[in-house]
Amino acid sequence: MILAGDIGGTKTYLALYDWKEDRVEPAREEKFFNADFESFEEILSEFLAPPDKPSDDFEMEDDPDEESSSKPPAEPLDETIDAACFGVAGPVIDNRCRATNLPWVIDGNTLATHINSPKVQLLNDVEALGHGILLLTPDETELINGQPLDNETKVLIAPGTGLGEGILFWDGTRYHPMPSEGGHASFAPTSDLEIDLLRYIRTSFLHVSVERVLSGEGLYMIYQFFRDVKKNEPTWFAELLPNGDPPALITEAALKGKPDICVQSLELFVSILAAESSNLALKALARGGVYLGGGIVPQILPRLKEKRFTQSFIAKGRFKRILSTLPVHVILNDQAALLGAASVAARMAHSSSS
Repeated sequence: MILAGDIGGTKTYLALYDWKEDRVEPAREEKFFNADFESFEEILSEFLAPPDKPSDDFEMEDDPDEESSSKPPAEPLDETIDAACFGVAGPVIDNRCRATNLPWVIDGNTLATHINSPKVQLLNDVEALGHGILLLTPDETELINGQPLDNETKVLIAPGTGLGEGILFWDGTRYHPMPSEGGHASFAPTSDLEIDLLRYIRTSFLHVSVERVLSGEGLYMIYQFFRDVKKNEPTWFAELLPNGDPPALITEAALKGKPDICVQSLELFVSILAAESSNLALKALARGGVYLGGGIVPQILPRLKEKRFTQSFIAKGRFKRILSTLPVHVILNDQAALLGAASVAARMAHSSSS
């Protein structure tokens, strides 16, 4: 049995697989909201605890002599975990990650002890996504530009709680998913409006990364820019925001076509996403194309299929002709990163048994 996980900025997906060689459906999977837990180990304990012994049953009593960070030991498992792999939203160095948008430090060696498994590997979440797209079926992606091209380098960009970027390098024989922290590179405006947006955000942040505009909070930041500069926020919509999820409300309203401030916000978001996608494609000379993932992209697919995205994607001067033929895929399977982590764990388990 193998264990796989996709640890995002907001949610964590965990699954157990009886994976030998080919892709299989999970034997068990579950979603957790990270805000409900103090550590990733707590999520693992709850997921792996026997059904008749929920993790709450062994919660430790307060002890003034013990540090507040003490955690209960891992519960015994019904299944032996031969290998585990977790994609984490943050840079992984020496099998350890300080999550970018979470107050967690995740260490592969510590997790191996926690779950009593001989092999635990951490990957950047978009690196895990890279492994995952190699296993997707045709109906799990949608082509919105260009023509598919195999056996060439591909790139990935995934806006969600943060902004993930990655590369799948083709060595002539196989693909090598590579992590990147390109989402934290500087935002590069491509229009007077975007220059004004940059100036606006710089009143709050000295360094304006691409993630500041291409993420859930980024969409809300764009909305606030229009609100404060254009003065076009309707009262009825402003009253909705404090009691809801602003990025989700803005997206839903934009797709319905009103109010205008939401439509404008999503249009600018799409233009910036397209420009950053082609930036990444040019840097890697990704003739195999671009894959768009993350939690936001499937929700705004209707807008990505419009001319605005394509126009912004190919607006690179002399490279317009090349970019116009470059394939751009939208990932429809929201479990692709989990699938990629599972495939890595399966290979680890197989190598240890052979």
